[in-house]
Amino acid sequence: MAKHILTDATLRNAKPAAKDRRLNDGSGLYLLIKPNGAMWWRFDYSIDGKRKTLSLGVYPTTGLADARRKAEDARVSVANGQDPSDKRKEVKVARQLAAENEKRLESGLPIIDSFEYVAREWHEKFKAKWTEDHARRLLTRLEYDVFPFIGKRPIDQIDALELLEVMQRMEARGVIDTTHRALQNCGQIFRYGVLTRRCARDPSSDLRGALSPIRKRHHASITDPKQIAGLLRAIDDYQGSFISKCALQFSALTFCRPGEIRHAEWSEIDLTAKQWRIPPEKMKMRLQHIVPLATQAVHVLMELQPLTGSGKYLFPSERSSARPMSENTVNAALRRMGYTKEEMTAHGFRSMASTRLNEMHFNRDHIERQLAHSEANDVRAAYNYAEYLPERTKIMMQAWADHLDELKSGAHVIPFRKQN
Repeated sequence: MAKHILTDATLRNAKPAAKDRRLNDGSGLYLLIKPNGAMWWRFDYSIDGKRKTLSLGVYPTTGLADARRKAEDARVSVANGQDPSDKRKEVKVARQLAAENEKRLESGLPIIDSFEYVAREWHEKFKAKWTEDHARRLLTRLEYDVFPFIGKRPIDQIDALELLEVMQRMEARGVIDTTHRALQNCGQIFRYGVLTRRCARDPSSDLRGALSPIRKRHHASITDPKQIAGLLRAIDDYQGSFISKCALQFSALTFCRPGEIRHAEWSEIDLTAKQWRIPPEKMKMRLQHIVPLATQAVHVLMELQPLTGSGKYLFPSERSSARPMSENTVNAALRRMGYTKEEMTAHGFRSMASTRLNEMHFNRDHIERQLAHSEANDVRAAYNYAEYLPERTKIMMQAWADHLDELKSGAHVIPFRKQN
């Protein structure tokens, strides 16, 4: 218990001097009297070997009893290893946050440090690393399936059971894959919250194994040579949009991802060098991808160039040349040709090429590189990249295009000799 010295009478009779004057109450508490007559309560203390001073209020608004109580609270904080100055700042920040949140609620905005607020901050921070489509789909998923249920909740108050209820609502709709992606996204947001000191832990980690397992589904694809031949002839005879027809032909010849083909720009194409250089920001693995163009692929682009070459995209939208074609365009063309979604998809051109090229004994590393699949081993990845641009890869792409021509013509296909 601190030993006190001052009395109310002493304080009432206190007068200013030419210099700052102190009236000590003991144990670090004193009244500082300024020459202009202003009187401030001060408390001196030491923590972590540093001498500090805490202001406790103005006399007489803060009386002697109040000053002593505040000083005693500060002593308790110091004894517990907590700096009372930091504690005061936290209280101030909390009050400011409460006032700001009240304004945001009145405006219909998510409160600061709510799950939605942190999620949008996380999305804004990292979206530059994602493709435009991925960033859009991710935010839409959160806005539709997560924010309505926990968006307004303070992120540090959400527990695993509350998060599980959100995921189970999605499961009940049968969107198992999307549910797993949503949980993964929530985990990323919580971990961002931990790093930015908005929450203490990631509750999504407690839900491992709580969701229905994902049933692996492969994109429908045609891999039988005779059926591939029929598909290629159907594409050549396609009576729909010429741009869609070129997109189908280009998909078969390059076997890139549908999104990469939709967003292909003329500025990325070098017809002289027979190359398509896809920038990192458009790639799933965020690495530049170089596609050697076979003579047949160059021919497709030369036929397409008079129609779309003055614009940005190889395959623009029918509604606006400033936008790429819809993600459903190629699939819609396949349906128009009579192929069901169980038979062939836009993504199926990749499986078609992968299966046939492996059956034709091409170098597996070259095939995987051309598919732009990730490589977990850094040494192997470096080795593969060194072999990526040389003639062997170009030869493989040209051989693939020639193989497709042979299938269309009905020529007898001789398996390629395995390459080293």
